[in-house]
Amino acid sequence: MSCLLSAKKVESKDVKLFSFVSQEWQEAADSRAALLSYLKEQVPQIFCLKDSSPQEEEELMQSRLLHPLECFLFGEDPQEGLEKLKEGSTSSHLCGRVFKEGETVYSCRDCAIDPTCVLCMDCFQDSVHKSHRYKMHASSGGGFCDCGDVEAWKIGPYCSKHDPGAANDDCVLDLELYGRAEKLFRILLRYVTDFLVWEENFELSAELQPRIKDNTYYCVLYNDEHHSYDHVIYTLQRSVNCDLAEAQTHTTLIDKEGRRAVKRGSLTSCQQAQERIRANSVQISQQPLRVEILHSVVMAHQTFALHLGSWFQKIISYSVGFRQAFCQVALQPDVDRDRPCLISRLMLHDARMFKGARKIVHELIFCSMLMDTEFKRLFAIEFTKHYKQLQKDFINDDHERNISITALSVQIFTVPTLARQLIEECNVIKVIVDTVMELLREHLDDNNRFVFLGYNSDKFSRIQVIFHDLRYILISKPSIWTEELRGQFLKGFRVFLGLLKCMQGMEEVKRQLGQHIAVEPEWEAGFTLQIQLRHILAMFQDWCSSDDEILLLAFKECHTVLKQCNNQPFHRDATDYYMCKHILHARPYKVSREPVSIHLPISRLLAGLYVLLFFLSLQHPLRCVVLAAQVSAEMWRRNGLSLVSQVYYYQDVKCRDEMYDKDIVMLQIAASKMDPNHFLILVLLRFELFDYFNRSCSSKDQDELTQWNRLTEEMLYLLIAIIGERYVPGISQLTKEDVTMREVIHLLCIEPMAHSSLVKALPENESHETGLETVITKVATFKKPGVSGHGLYEVKKEHLVEFNPFFYHYSRSQHSKAEESQKKRRAQEGYDKALRPPVPPAFCSDFSYIVQLLCCDIMVHILRNVLQRAAEDRPTHWTEAMIQRALHLIGQALLEEKSQLEDVTAEEVTFDFSLKAQHGKSVFLLLSKIKTLPSLEAQKDMIKWVLQMFEVVKCLRENSSPTVSMSMETAKPEESAQDKEKAERKRKAEAAKLHRQKIMAQMSAMQKNFIESNKFLYDNMPESGTQGETVASTGE
Repeated sequence: MSCLLSAKKVESKDVKLFSFVSQEWQEAADSRAALLSYLKEQVPQIFCLKDSSPQEEEELMQSRLLHPLECFLFGEDPQEGLEKLKEGSTSSHLCGRVFKEGETVYSCRDCAIDPTCVLCMDCFQDSVHKSHRYKMHASSGGGFCDCGDVEAWKIGPYCSKHDPGAANDDCVLDLELYGRAEKLFRILLRYVTDFLVWEENFELSAELQPRIKDNTYYCVLYNDEHHSYDHVIYTLQRSVNCDLAEAQTHTTLIDKEGRRAVKRGSLTSCQQAQERIRANSVQISQQPLRVEILHSVVMAHQTFALHLGSWFQKIISYSVGFRQAFCQVALQPDVDRDRPCLISRLMLHDARMFKGARKIVHELIFCSMLMDTEFKRLFAIEFTKHYKQLQKDFINDDHERNISITALSVQIFTVPTLARQLIEECNVIKVIVDTVMELLREHLDDNNRFVFLGYNSDKFSRIQVIFHDLRYILISKPSIWTEELRGQFLKGFRVFLGLLKCMQGMEEVKRQLGQHIAVEPEWEAGFTLQIQLRHILAMFQDWCSSDDEILLLAFKECHTVLKQCNNQPFHRDATDYYMCKHILHARPYKVSREPVSIHLPISRLLAGLYVLLFFLSLQHPLRCVVLAAQVSAEMWRRNGLSLVSQVYYYQDVKCRDEMYDKDIVMLQIAASKMDPNHFLILVLLRFELFDYFNRSCSSKDQDELTQWNRLTEEMLYLLIAIIGERYVPGISQLTKEDVTMREVIHLLCIEPMAHSSLVKALPENESHETGLETVITKVATFKKPGVSGHGLYEVKKEHLVEFNPFFYHYSRSQHSKAEESQKKRRAQEGYDKALRPPVPPAFCSDFSYIVQLLCCDIMVHILRNVLQRAAEDRPTHWTEAMIQRALHLIGQALLEEKSQLEDVTAEEVTFDFSLKAQHGKSVFLLLSKIKTLPSLEAQKDMIKWVLQMFEVVKCLRENSSPTVSMSMETAKPEESAQDKEKAERKRKAEAAKLHRQKIMAQMSAMQKNFIESNKFLYDNMPESGTQGETVASTGE
């Protein structure tokens, strides 16, 4: 209210004199012409004079300019008018406080719709969120308090001060007052706009042309981000003959306000200074400083225009009616001059405005249009209409985003109802993606795929910011879909698929043979793009899942685009592959010889949308998994660190949920629909192990044998993951909380961890939440720190039974540490060192067929083959890691069979791994043989447990009980929870328990005697039997 009381600072006669001017404006036939004529005379007499002081300028502005304007606005003394206005209005229920840079802001982790919803300190202290979980951080400036916005908070949208029960926004201005406000605002806002979008070569309008134009100009230096403080100081000292202190003052103010007049004089002298500044700055940096020559009258009007911006903010804060009048004027199209509305003109010139002018405009938008629901919608439409141009201007601008008009996107795109309206009315998704595509078009190759070789990192980082806007739009999925929303969303989704199509297969790699690559290929830009899209891909899937019609149509669109992708095609016709009486008709593709790309966003989006089997969808993810395996096997070492880095990020916590994890899901989808034998043949083909396991190739080359062994390890590891990794909602009946619990359990099985270490190791969602807080107390206990160090979480003992040594999110080093840690723990607690596979949750019905992989002919053949190599004890043909993985798979199969036998009668169980495993060269007998190998001493306990499980399954099939000693071995304390689940079934057989134990003891003794008596027969068993039961040597 300081401006309204300014008249007290001057003589009362001056007040009356300048008040009389406002009356003349009202009575004039053309108020605009009269007002501008007055400004033409007064403004140059107040601002930018040679000897004027800021205080003197302020006093003259208040008395000669602002006071008359306020008299015109109220139609009477401003103080009296304001008092009347206050009597008829109340305060707003919206806070709208604009944050300064560094100001503390608060966000409620329990109630905020998204992380962008924040409160100022005062509102937070007076709100319910004070007692909730909250985050606080320093604002980067430009945002405003969301107190009072019902769409920003799940509960408690108001603090006590802004509660609508105590205040409301209803305020109807007197029609005459509203009319004067609209007229005055229209004149002044156009005046402000004209001078803030001023260019150096513009001429003053006829209404503002001075009667006598003198030869006084200013040389104005603008701020940029290319030159340092020292550069500017050095340039000023050499160009305008100022000393060090004056140059430092100039530079400080230029950095703060965005510009400063560094010389006043004639046009010629200012032009000379301009040339010197440009020449001296180019010597330091390749880009010259921006410097303009402005007439003193223009400078005066620009100075007053900035003051009017602040004056507008104060005036519209007094009444909702004033705010509505201002918004109406700002958003009204200028039909007469074929120009966009005034606020659009200011937005479109934002990148050319200096810092001080930008701040004034942004704050004016905050306190006006963004404080009113309807005008916020209209402003959002204007913003979206010019979105592409605004982003282009920002890309070419050198200022930070927090002082760019594009930063306002967070204020409008994060409002759920507004976001949906913008999709329906403006198709904002399409607008945003089109903008990205236009800015990245220069990076497309002849095949319409991105190639980021030699990209501009600064420009690329600015383009990435646009993805934030797409995330904002998708933050809240709709609960109700309209036909218009469906149609517009699908149009935007199609354009988004076009962007993904340019990424599908980009930066493909081909195995380097002969010599090492000369130059490391570019890879970081592609992964930066992938990281930016990570949450967006998940959000699109979330939107699609909320409507059945959208899900089906989106899948159809995604599949159609995938079929259009022509990268990495098959170059040879399909052929037949035979193994164990099974035939697969497939087209050959050698990953080690042909190009492969790690970037497959469309394939993974298809997996995320939960597709039915499409053979094409399986191919690329399988190639990618094989590529990672071959890199791990050091087959690609001549390709340098670029590929190693890509594979690292592919499986790292930052990317894996939308890359590696989705590839596993796609393989599980395929395994659930394909013949299990065909699926495994295809896996062997892609791992280039088909001939190796089909005994149609042999080698004495040590490097080749090592390579085969490593690939076999990786292939078995992949099969363990496909069969055992069921902690994905939809794959099994589990929740996201269950998934997080399992992640935490496995992290703590490596070693006790601090809270911060757990947070870093867990994936974040789009709100930067890991879900750790909701599960940590369920699975871990906190051990307080000692005198020094951090407090650590330790996994609870009852959850150790869930430990999987081949957890698919473990890195190689984490796997080793976890294995060592758990074996050490078991030894300390008096147990054996067998790290058994945990009993997994049941698959959902659509995925239950995956378990058939464990008992199909090819799986049994693979396991026999691996064990046979160890039984022959030829060290170059097998590794302990291969045996460890094979034992785990056998354990998975026996647990599955045991579970099925306990649920239904033996006649109804179709899962028959134990029966197949004892045909021909018995897996049971091979295990008995390798149990005595000194080189497998570390796996002795695991082999013993597997043999015991064979016995348990056999007894269940024969409806008898294992021996007492066998029962005691299998009933370990860690598995008591599982045994309790089966207690009811066991109780039914209690009456026959003693009888069964006698029979079992007799059978066990007979089997043992038979094996001892025929030991040589087993040791010298022939190496070939009937077709389909062969376990042949690989050494021939």
